[in-house]
Amino acid sequence: MEGFLNTKWIATAASIWIQCTSGASYTFGIYSPVLKSSQSYDQSTLDTISVFKDIGANAGILSGLLYSTVTSRRTRLLNGPWVVHVAGAVQCFVGYFLIWASVVGLIRQPPVPLMCLFMLVAAHAQTFFNTANVVSGVENFHQFGGTIVGIMKGFLGLSGAILIQVYDTLCEGDPTAYILILAITPTVTSLLLMPLVKIYGTTTVDDKKHLNGFSSSALVVAAYLMVIIILDNVFTLPSWARIITFMFLLLLLASPFGIAAKAHKECKRPSIETSPLMDDSEPMPTKCGEYHEIPGEPDRVKEVASSSNESLSNDDLEDGIDMNLSRAMLTVNFWLLFVAMICGMGSGLATINNISQIGQSLGYSTIERSSLVALWSIWNFLGRFGAGFLSDIMLHKGWARPLFMVITLATLTFGHLIVASGFPGNLYIGSVMVGICYGSQWSLMPTITSEIFGVRHMGTIFNTIAIASPIGSYIFSVRIIGYIYDKMATSEDNSCYGTRCFMLSFFIMAAVAFLGFLIAFALFLRTRRFYRQIVLLRSRHS
Repeated sequence: MEGFLNTKWIATAASIWIQCTSGASYTFGIYSPVLKSSQSYDQSTLDTISVFKDIGANAGILSGLLYSTVTSRRTRLLNGPWVVHVAGAVQCFVGYFLIWASVVGLIRQPPVPLMCLFMLVAAHAQTFFNTANVVSGVENFHQFGGTIVGIMKGFLGLSGAILIQVYDTLCEGDPTAYILILAITPTVTSLLLMPLVKIYGTTTVDDKKHLNGFSSSALVVAAYLMVIIILDNVFTLPSWARIITFMFLLLLLASPFGIAAKAHKECKRPSIETSPLMDDSEPMPTKCGEYHEIPGEPDRVKEVASSSNESLSNDDLEDGIDMNLSRAMLTVNFWLLFVAMICGMGSGLATINNISQIGQSLGYSTIERSSLVALWSIWNFLGRFGAGFLSDIMLHKGWARPLFMVITLATLTFGHLIVASGFPGNLYIGSVMVGICYGSQWSLMPTITSEIFGVRHMGTIFNTIAIASPIGSYIFSVRIIGYIYDKMATSEDNSCYGTRCFMLSFFIMAAVAFLGFLIAFALFLRTRRFYRQIVLLRSRHS
């Protein structure tokens, strides 16, 4: 039993469960009405609190710095990803508990800046859970970084839909109770499972096989959630049916532990394992889960550069070498990636933040708008999972990973144009395209970061780049969409109806997404030689 609990497979399954409860920030729309009414906020004040939610959920520099510190082996007492999980659990409970206490009147109504702080702390916990799970996953499966990032980010994307099922089943329409559940559920889940999330430096020949098992589990959960969401919106399921469907959902979510058990059983058989990053190419007998330090790649980079017919430039030699944040920020590639994410993540987040209002202005019913919001989690998941999984496959065939960022940002441009058009049913098509392309950025960006700047400081660097999401969201949501909407509003309640309400805003965001496409293409041109000669060589050894 002890051997089973100390494997990278059980670590992956535990990380998946923590991810499934970490996406509370995606369900802000569930409890925002009671927050608004209980605190007597106007819409502008509620939007301000929402911006702090976005900042907290995406500004993960502190979580990245903490992860780098506690996994560097220079600390003995506080050593390992569990420290990052504890920090996230504390923030999650404190933040959401204080919000709940404010709503129910347990404490006096806090001033708006203090409520913004509560929301910032609560949402900030997500970055700690996410950093610990994603970066440890990449370190455990360095040969299939895109796949493991897609799995982790995919389950985080699904967590919004999973938590909504918790709300529908346990809260029965009471958003106040749901806020308390958000304070307890992610906290307890993380504290119970964090001892299992560890870093193992082994590579086995069956890594891809079992990762495909986790991927299949994610797809099954996503398909099941989509069916439940559609059935609930069409037929309005009774409480007993909700309980049955929720219990079945829990059974599906237990499948990663079954996959981990199967992987451990197969690992116990005699096998030969190799580490493709070792200079010595001789087979190395290894027990499943036994730790082996994996040397860094700078020497490997230089070796390839010297042996290749096509020499690498100084910029190419920089790529793939472990950089800290300050060194990475001095490179052109960092800023190309950052600006591309402002264009992609920012415009995508602005879309989901306003999709209900867009539907209202175009005459969509309440049920249709609810379906659009709920199904966004599915499209978001498909983008996160699909981009990571497919980019890993195509990387083995010689496609540089930034090329997928180019493709998704080009597709995102057309998605914004479809939303702007306002034709009947446009939001169904547009939300699918924007949701998938938005989700894909959350899978591609961390993986590209680990490949270009190295894994050692990956958590700090990719969380710094992730700040692009709330920056873009603020610019597009408040300064563009909100400003133009208020100018177009003519009714007494400051509401706007018709295509004119959002058309200009989404034409602007389509232009911005196209700019992101051009910037991502520049990143692709700058790194394609690196991907062809270094990353492709490494992946072929797997």
